[in-house]
Amino acid sequence: MTNLWTTLTEKVKGNDLRIVFPEGQDERILRAASRLADEGILTPILIGAQKEIETTASKVNVKLDGCDILDPVTYDQMDELVATFVERRNGKATEEDARKILLDENYFGTMLVYTNRAQGLVSGAAHSTADTVRPALQIIKTKAGVKKTSGVFIMVRDDEKYVFADCAINISPDSQDLAEIALESAKTAQMFDVDPRVAMLSFSTKGSAKSPETEKVAEAVKIAKEQAPELTLDGEFQFDAAFVPAVAKSKAPDSDIKGDANVFVFPSLEAGNIGYKIAQRLGNFEAVGPILQGLNAPVNDLSRGCNEEDVYKLALITAGQAL
Repeated sequence: MTNLWTTLTEKVKGNDLRIVFPEGQDERILRAASRLADEGILTPILIGAQKEIETTASKVNVKLDGCDILDPVTYDQMDELVATFVERRNGKATEEDARKILLDENYFGTMLVYTNRAQGLVSGAAHSTADTVRPALQIIKTKAGVKKTSGVFIMVRDDEKYVFADCAINISPDSQDLAEIALESAKTAQMFDVDPRVAMLSFSTKGSAKSPETEKVAEAVKIAKEQAPELTLDGEFQFDAAFVPAVAKSKAPDSDIKGDANVFVFPSLEAGNIGYKIAQRLGNFEAVGPILQGLNAPVNDLSRGCNEEDVYKLALITAGQAL
């Protein structure tokens, strides 16, 4: 484990946190959950039919001591969840609708978080991002003052840590969205002991090119600075001006960012998604996430190509967000 994971484990342990895994029959989930429980880090809640989960666990030689298993079909507090769901949906679901909807493991798991039966949720090993995020947006919803959730990756290589956003959710964010993403990403950085220095990225540095795309980012910088004047944040920057001190000195000599940015806000989802994968594949960075930010309680989305280690680490992050 790098220092990041050791530090996060120490923060999380001993806080009696319960994290939901809606995909309780997935082998990767079971292996990670078993480790998390065995190491005393948190209590995993596995969703699904108990017999099937135990059969899969036995097949892959995994012990489930310290894990809870909940089956929506037999859950003895379902009436209470149904009533709470109907109230939360405020006329958009009848009791009959709710009983059907809450048989879905992601909706059921999200309701466990909303009713404080758990402190966070990790899904996506066998579900799409939409399947994971939709229940969270409908039930948990975004924090006051936050209009949209966004998805960041923590990029880790040895002792280096950077935050890349938004790489998962918002396809074409406007200036207001970008400002919000920048401020939420700075908070996420602090959770990982990164003192945020935020660069708003573009293909232009400080007006070197003019287009609606560059002006969108420049406007986002103004909005973010007005909302958080204490935050070290600037742009618009080309990546080298944000990251290389010599280039920063040449292209943006008056900026507070001196080629030492550690939080990078991309102007669009395609740029962010491409950017983090280049760093991952060519730069040998570990890409941890996507971590969803801006919600009232932590819900995080795995890639369907994830492995046991990805599940373990995203669960740790989710528990860290819950503190």
